[in-house]
Amino acid sequence: MKSKIGNLVLASILIFFSVAGYSQELTPYQLSLEQAIEMGMQNHQQLKISQAQLEAGRQQFGVSKSDRLPSVSFSANAAYLGDVLILDKDWSKVQTESMPHFGNTFSLQASQLLYKGGVIKKSIEMAELQQQLAALDLIGNQQDIKFLIISNYLDIQKILNQIKVLEQNKALAGQLLDNVTKLYGEDMVTRNELIRADLQIKNMEQAILAAKNNHAILSNQMSYALGLPNTILVIPTESADSTIMVQSLSFYTEIAHGQHPALLAAGKNVEIAQKNIGIQKTNWIPALSAFGGYNMQRPLTSTTPVMDMYSNSWQVGLSLNYDLDNLYKNKRRVNLSKSQAIITQESLTYTQQNVEIGVNSAYLKFQEAKQQVKIADESKKLANENYEIVKSKYLNQLVITAEMTDASNAKLNVELQYADAVINALFQYYNLLKSAGTL
Repeated sequence: MKSKIGNLVLASILIFFSVAGYSQELTPYQLSLEQAIEMGMQNHQQLKISQAQLEAGRQQFGVSKSDRLPSVSFSANAAYLGDVLILDKDWSKVQTESMPHFGNTFSLQASQLLYKGGVIKKSIEMAELQQQLAALDLIGNQQDIKFLIISNYLDIQKILNQIKVLEQNKALAGQLLDNVTKLYGEDMVTRNELIRADLQIKNMEQAILAAKNNHAILSNQMSYALGLPNTILVIPTESADSTIMVQSLSFYTEIAHGQHPALLAAGKNVEIAQKNIGIQKTNWIPALSAFGGYNMQRPLTSTTPVMDMYSNSWQVGLSLNYDLDNLYKNKRRVNLSKSQAIITQESLTYTQQNVEIGVNSAYLKFQEAKQQVKIADESKKLANENYEIVKSKYLNQLVITAEMTDASNAKLNVELQYADAVINALFQYYNLLKSAGTL
């Protein structure tokens, strides 16, 4: 039965928007919340940036791993050699020695860092942590975009509910105006009562117009987020449901400690800072490397006369390097790294506190929203009952138009409050999930 009623309401909305003036240039587009989130995850520009940053982190991790490999270089050159002019000590010419005019060299060199306090391993581990940090940033951005889409979707639902309530009350006000017009024609009421009834309808029409424009604006915003044409008018296919069950506050707090992207990212920053301290400390350790090389050179200039032949040589060995200035400079670098590590640790504590505060606030706001739905529902029943009583009295000329108008306005206000309360309860539920990092 509920599904049939929902389908009738949806069909009415579609028919209404197909003939409404503000949608003449917009195409109604039915969309479920799940579809909207899926489209946003695929098309939102911010997520494309985050995915590109994650890919850059993967590439950086690969670059860091390649530092384990040896460095190899090859060089070759060819040159024209001129004859050698030999001068005496007084710069007078002694003689000219003929040289082979073509010369070339080939060189192949390789080196491999054997040990420097594990700097390469630590650098790779840091790059891996930074990659994980980029992945957490992507998850955080995904949750932000999900929440933005959900908020816009619920706002559109709220606007459509407002339009529906306003249209229903406008119809009732129209019936009231017909009755007042009839009574005015019989000289049973004054013209100001007729004007007041007509003014009430005009106020509703203005509210409906503003709601329609807000609907179009939100649809335009969502079109960019979802990768849809900006000429659509989003029509939610899901009805608001306030019957939502949640777990205890401690349940969501515990989940947030283990899953919230901001908290996990702060933890990764602490690990990165600790790795950076280790990397800076390696500057106090000499670098031990292995090297090898092969050289081929022509002509042989070390003989007399010069021989137009190739000389071939090779070498292998170990080298030990140490920058002596690290003895008095590196201490400050290490201390700076330690200070940065303290900052990240304090940031982790601060982030954890903010997450716990956010979960607590979201949980209480959700409980409040549920109570607001209950109160608004009771108020709606009372306002409807009052409206029927006043309407009956008015038709029997027992009350004036002002009282009828007040009853109508009260009915309209509580119905709008109830519709908003139901949507707000859903919003607070999703806000609770986002605060716990599980949206």
